[in-house]
Amino acid sequence: MNKSDVGRNLYMLKGSLAYKGYDWWWHSFTGYNRETGEAKAFFIEYYVCNPALGGEVPVLGQLAENRERGVKPAYAMIKAGAWGQGAKQIHNFYPIPQFSCPADRLEVCIGESMLTEQRMQGMCSLNELEAKAHPEYMSDAGEMSWDLIIDKQIAYHVGYGASSIFRRLNAFEMFWHAEGIKTNYSGTVRLDGVVYDIIPERSYGYADKNWGADYTSPWLWISSCHLRSLITGQTLDHSAVEVGGGRPKVFGIPLPRQILIGMYHEGTMYEYNFSKPLLRSRVTFDFEEGDKRHYWKVRASNHNSEFELELECPRDEMLLINYESPDGQKRHNRLWNGGTGYGEIRLYRKLGGSKQLIDHIELRNAGCEYGEFSD
Repeated sequence: MNKSDVGRNLYMLKGSLAYKGYDWWWHSFTGYNRETGEAKAFFIEYYVCNPALGGEVPVLGQLAENRERGVKPAYAMIKAGAWGQGAKQIHNFYPIPQFSCPADRLEVCIGESMLTEQRMQGMCSLNELEAKAHPEYMSDAGEMSWDLIIDKQIAYHVGYGASSIFRRLNAFEMFWHAEGIKTNYSGTVRLDGVVYDIIPERSYGYADKNWGADYTSPWLWISSCHLRSLITGQTLDHSAVEVGGGRPKVFGIPLPRQILIGMYHEGTMYEYNFSKPLLRSRVTFDFEEGDKRHYWKVRASNHNSEFELELECPRDEMLLINYESPDGQKRHNRLWNGGTGYGEIRLYRKLGGSKQLIDHIELRNAGCEYGEFSD
């Protein structure tokens, strides 16, 4: 089901989540060096944590004195950066009064940066001296700015797990909605003085959001809309794949390892989702950390189809991406995150006791992530 639901893209930190919760809007895409044409993968995130605890300055949970006193973080943050050679993540923190978003529409403002469903503008910068002097920023040095038009074309609707009643009850520890598993971006990005053009049909973009009281462990994510049939040789312009999850907690109780999968193939959604029992979904996944490349394997089946995915991403093009939890702990200290993954998918239709290959697909420009909590 390719079902848009912009209501799930709204600001969610109400009630108890305002005191112990995070909300973020994530965008990733590929751009091209204006001078050389070289491709570069980028990400931009608008993030807010514990808004009800905020004051006139950002409260950083990884600041040594705050860790010693058990002080919870409270801030808005712009996270931006790039994958590939010289991969980096840049963080700028703002006090909560410099964050705003109305209740009835996506219109995020953090400092001078803004985000709506159709547009985002902003910048993020930190120099080398600041990055070294402030480990609590969890940031590399660099400077990035952007001015982009957003065109979300395919959504992945995860089902009842992020429905209004479960949101009101804060049933899940980590919620997810992917409004743009295929998103065309257009505009420009400037990274460390170099201008990149973002071309819609070659942006291979992605947009989602996460919110909740903490993160999942393990944490797995794979997404790509740069797909080509290895049977016909044709680019699959109306397709995208989305994989995400790990070990969800419902009302504080951990479930067995689970992931959600949406394979939208030229107008048809093949879905593997534990929260939809009529699908009779079964999934397995593995991750291997290699010396030069990291590897993901995903297998899934439901009542009428099977899905197999193998992916790899060069280790030196990835980040160990940094987040602290709303309680001030930093549990994910080896969360690998990349945007230059590549691999293959095999999609089958079940026919009685046999199966028939629907398509054998090459995927590129894939977002990919895996990590588990550290001791």
